[in-house]
Amino acid sequence: MNYVFYFTQHIVHYILFYLPRLFALTLPTLTTCNTHNVAKGPRIFEKANPGVKTTVTELHEYGKYLTSVLPKYIQQFSVYKDELTIYVAPNALLPVMEFLRDHTNSQFKQVMDVCGVDYPSRPNRFEVVYNCLSIRYNSRIRVKTYANEVSPVPSLTGLFNGVNWFEREAWDMYGIFFTGHPDLRRILTDYGFEGHPLRKDFPLTGYVEVRYDDEKKRVIVEPVELAQAFRNFEGAASPWEQVGPGRDDKPALPEPETPKA
Repeated sequence: MNYVFYFTQHIVHYILFYLPRLFALTLPTLTTCNTHNVAKGPRIFEKANPGVKTTVTELHEYGKYLTSVLPKYIQQFSVYKDELTIYVAPNALLPVMEFLRDHTNSQFKQVMDVCGVDYPSRPNRFEVVYNCLSIRYNSRIRVKTYANEVSPVPSLTGLFNGVNWFEREAWDMYGIFFTGHPDLRRILTDYGFEGHPLRKDFPLTGYVEVRYDDEKKRVIVEPVELAQAFRNFEGAASPWEQVGPGRDDKPALPEPETPKA
């Protein structure tokens, strides 16, 4: 019984006294060994050469690679004039853009522009185009999706802060609605503007005109007087000619002098 007590006392003494000291002496050594091979300072990546351009073959191979990695999201891809374009559905836009931003072989950290195109004959008349840039690989990629007057497109403001105003411009000019945008309001047109001016069915003259009224000494908004669906600036029937076919304001040619006898 005394032996058991003596043995237990020694074990407790070892745990309370020697083990913490041993751990304190060993920890710096372990830390030094783990950090010995880690390079000090910021990591240096190989800089891209601006003079080296990606070939058409490489763009095709990268398009095939993206399609194989994201077959669920990418519908198709195309290469036209040294530009790679991938086509995705609106519900696939967020995962595809996140992949292009974060994947090691992509690194498209910047969205340089977001624009819209109107094709009235299509069921989804609006094409939303994202132009992305990879500084790491000195390359660009174009991502296209689609929408109509009632179907929305997810906002990318959660992934790229710079698209905030781009999406506002697309909403202002085309009426493309972006779900999840923190402040989706007009950015180019005036307060109370009706319609979206870059749609193909928007009248070229607009609905109202803004002018300064000299009598009221302020800017007024009134219905446009010259309302038309199409302007023709050629020929005698130009809408800007108020009277008849117009007149020729070119100076008359001088008459030749009569030779003296």
